[in-house]
Amino acid sequence: QVQLVESGGGLVQAGDSLTLTCAASEGTLGDDAVGWFRQAPGKERLFVGAVSWNGASTFFASSVKGRFSISRDNAKNTVHLQMNSLKPEDTAVYFCGTTSYGLATQSSPYHTWGQGTQVTVSS
Repeated sequence: QVQLVESGGGLVQAGDSLTLTCAASEGTLGDDAVGWFRQAPGKERLFVGAVSWNGASTFFASSVKGRFSISRDNAKNTVHLQMNSLKPEDTAVYFCGTTSYGLATQSSPYHTWGQGTQVTVSS
């Protein structure tokens, strides 16, 4: 029932910060964990980070650990991905997804996805 929409992408320079938002446009996030994935042209969709249903637990890919953070507001049905110290290799389409299986680093457990938002980081 839930529908997700990502927003906040854009063009930035290396070292800049950007905040992405995942919002439930229909339905609610409920007790689902929310994951962020990214996909560059010609590459597979890869795990970025995820947050548990209550925001108490987060997990990040090693490539972004220490630079990215996730916050969750269930009352507003939104999840934010704060990206700092952006690098050109962060350039990709970013997707958020929901899963009832808890934190997962593979895409298959996520049952609902948004359309994605483009993040481009210039050198």
